[in-house]
Amino acid sequence: MFGLGPTEVVMIIVVALVIFGPSQLPKVGKALGESVKSFRHVKDQTTDVQNQMKKDLENMVLGPPEDN
Repeated sequence: MFGLGPTEVVMIIVVALVIFGPSQLPKVGKALGESVKSFRHVKDQTTDVQNQMKKDLENMVLGPPEDN
């Protein structure tokens, strides 16, 4: 998982428990998950726009694709 071994994962969990406390940890996990989901959504939208712009530029330079 992300190049981390079991020892590193346990240490990260222990540090998170010490910093945030057991009552806040679920809220922090949920916020982190929502942030990752939002980031992926924006990344996908950016990729879609990039692909559309590339297709439009190719059509402008090479002309529209010929249908046989």
